[in-house]
Amino acid sequence: MEHWNFTLGSGFILMGILNDSLSPELICATVTVLYMLALTSNCLLLLAITMDARLHVPMYLLLRQLSLMDLLFMSVVTPKAFMDFLLSENTISFVGCALQMFLALTLGGAEDLLLAFMAYDRYVAICHPLNYMVLMRPRVCWLMVATSWVLASLSALGHTLYTMHFPFCMSQEISHLLCEIPPLLKLACADTSRYEFMVYVTGVTFLLLPISAIVSSYTLILLTVLHMPSNEGRQKALVTCSSHLTVVGMFYGPATFMYVLPSSLHSPKQDNIVSVFYTMVTPALNPLIYSLRNKEVMGALRRVLGKYIL
Repeated sequence: MEHWNFTLGSGFILMGILNDSLSPELICATVTVLYMLALTSNCLLLLAITMDARLHVPMYLLLRQLSLMDLLFMSVVTPKAFMDFLLSENTISFVGCALQMFLALTLGGAEDLLLAFMAYDRYVAICHPLNYMVLMRPRVCWLMVATSWVLASLSALGHTLYTMHFPFCMSQEISHLLCEIPPLLKLACADTSRYEFMVYVTGVTFLLLPISAIVSSYTLILLTVLHMPSNEGRQKALVTCSSHLTVVGMFYGPATFMYVLPSSLHSPKQDNIVSVFYTMVTPALNPLIYSLRNKEVMGALRRVLGKYIL
């Protein structure tokens, strides 16, 4: 097979869900609604947590970071896909593809680690309430946030540079919604088997280890909750934890499918559906899951909106 002789000015063609769909107008409208929902709900959640002093506690500091990551993650993918459909222009430059991959890997990896830290926060709050403000003091919270961003950025930078150094074949078409490692490796003319194993190892490290930490945290939480004498305290703990577990399932399920399962089990159509779920659906639903069942967040929203509207 001949190599595609590219330069930094060359590009790829993203064959996403809108191009392969039988009803692209309907999907485009759905994507637009999801993006506007994510934009509005995440911005409101960020506003409420930032402006209301009652929410300046560790749990909501971490939740604010999650909301910011969701907002940025969706903005890396959705506007590009929407404009490509409207302008019938699906190309993305080599540098643009590398940048999109780096940002998506950084935001996905940071959210992955942050969810594990949020599980630890709930474990400390429920199992060690008297030591909560010591174990989760502001310095520790900011260290968790910084660790999520820095580790994810370093991992993303390494994977982006190594993925984009491969020579690519004649086909410039990426059968995917965005520039990600698995679909790009299918275009490589070199042997990528060793690197695919490294991607697998990174996927296990960034996904299965945090999942193990989350499962351990919630096992201990469940044991503590079952021994709580107060029904009200038990119910409040379960509501808070169920929201977090819902978000965990929505994020880790698709991400594990994409980066841990062998490439032989992947197909372009399945990968597109999975990528839509964790780049569009999850960021739109996360703030709703956390806010609609949380009286403190809803109260803060009413106070902040009432102050600025009235």
